[in-house]
Amino acid sequence: MTLSVSYQKVSKADFEELAGIRISSMRESLERLGRFDVERSRERLRSSFFPASTQVIVVDGARVGFYATREMTDGLWLDHFYILPEWQGRGIGGVVLHSILDAADARGLAVRLGALKESASNRFYQRHGFVRESEGEWDRYYVRLPGRPGASG
Repeated sequence: MTLSVSYQKVSKADFEELAGIRISSMRESLERLGRFDVERSRERLRSSFFPASTQVIVVDGARVGFYATREMTDGLWLDHFYILPEWQGRGIGGVVLHSILDAADARGLAVRLGALKESASNRFYQRHGFVRESEGEWDRYYVRLPGRPGASG
């Protein structure tokens, strides 16, 4: 079965929906750390929410997640990448990540990101070629150096 994944631009009006996606996606991992707090989660998104660099992920007409990237001096930063729990495990994240990595590779850019320590996303990113660079109190930070276009994953 081939996934039909598309993307939609967002506006400031999409904030509440995206905050809900983020909270649903991170809840289990944050609860394991004893750090689940709806308001803190909303504020963390608000502080880094830039509609121009954010895309909603759409599968079969359903808005199932979103991602946001930011250009940095040392490459591309994957600020946010969330798939609703009920849509996880279907290969959607891999399709989306491959498109992000292919675009970065075409421009010769490294991709960096942070993942919550207790999140299953750590294994996901490592499977897709990311290598841990450092670790903070709550997060692990990864980099994936540019490869050949079309070589992601």
